[in-house]
Amino acid sequence: MKHRSLWWGASGVVLVGLAVAIGIMVEPSIAPIEPPARASFDPQLVRAGARIVALGDCIVCHTAKDGQPFAGGLPLATPFGTIYATNITPDPDTGIGRWSQSAFARALRSGIARDGHLLYPAFPYIHFTRISDQDIAAAYAYLMTREPVHASAPANDLIFPLNFRPPLAFWNILFLRQREYQPDASQSAAWNRGKQLVDGLGHCASCHSPLNAIGGEQAGRAFDGGVVDGWDAPPLNALGDAVHPWTLAQLVTYLRTGRASEHGAAAGPMQPVTRDLATVPVEDVDAIATYILSIQKPGATRPTMTPVGDHAPTPTEQRGSVLFQASCAQCHGPASPMQAIGERPTLAFSTAVNADTPRNAIQMMFYGIGWHGEDTLNYMPPFVEQYDDRQIADLAAYVRGAYSARPAWTDVDAMAAKLRKEDSAR
Repeated sequence: MKHRSLWWGASGVVLVGLAVAIGIMVEPSIAPIEPPARASFDPQLVRAGARIVALGDCIVCHTAKDGQPFAGGLPLATPFGTIYATNITPDPDTGIGRWSQSAFARALRSGIARDGHLLYPAFPYIHFTRISDQDIAAAYAYLMTREPVHASAPANDLIFPLNFRPPLAFWNILFLRQREYQPDASQSAAWNRGKQLVDGLGHCASCHSPLNAIGGEQAGRAFDGGVVDGWDAPPLNALGDAVHPWTLAQLVTYLRTGRASEHGAAAGPMQPVTRDLATVPVEDVDAIATYILSIQKPGATRPTMTPVGDHAPTPTEQRGSVLFQASCAQCHGPASPMQAIGERPTLAFSTAVNADTPRNAIQMMFYGIGWHGEDTLNYMPPFVEQYDDRQIADLAAYVRGAYSARPAWTDVDAMAAKLRKEDSAR
């Protein structure tokens, strides 16, 4: 009898646990609507929505290379496989044309699609919980008045069991917190606006924070730096450790133009973000910069540094010097026209050249910075096809030794090979 009671008790616990699990895994669908007519949206609300969508970088993730704006299909690399961004144009069949505003708001704040399936947290809904109702309404109005594009995203390529969505409910229990932004009366209006944007719409911590083993942001390490699509997203709380500590004016300029005179140019995943921020009012970017500069940690003690150029070049650096003169000196050498007139920052100030790892320097050499109309100052040609991994390592070693006082990087050729392999698999 005692064993039977224990068996029934254990069965009851299992059934209750199963019921709870089903309850958190299964979400109701929200009824589809007829796609609203464009004329039904207030033009002023649509214009406000353009600002919200730009601040949220929506086009950056939801537009594939050479694809239509907001039509999805961009591959997002994660430690667990590749997720493809969805179509958020108002197409009724493959986009969000049949989504009501309430369905749109639920997706933003809870990570649940209109039909009830759970969204992967590569979509930063854990940060979008802080977006106001008014901003959500504006974003909805803007997106629903875009050109509909009939395009389905490729199937996600994720490892088992993450290729099944229901377990995401348990991830949400750990990391999703519904919270609205509460202003800090002791801070300025610009600071409060900046915190609201950085923590909410801008979701800066989602890229600039390290992740734990299950893809959640590590507790207590917000803005300590992360890795995105093979690039280092540098710490946002260590800007004072740069060769020339960032100023408010430099950070605003960088965020709006992708270039800062004493730091370098934006590349990789950050470059399109700066293009979006160039379209919003400057007071928004000023607020973002104000808040970011307020979260700086005390300067860390750095290793003893050798003065730039005050060492005998290694054979690797000597080989790299030849490559530099052949491919880089025209723009980055001290006698180059752009250096002479001060339009291109010296590599001695570069965040990538002075970083702890060679990751971003390698990626810059691999892929450069794409050509965008008349903005030639930010252009850099790619060398991924011209140079093999050892040559890239030689070039990186030369640049580090010639332009930085930081210690030499190690195993650069191994990292170059690793990044080349990872990039080719995307």
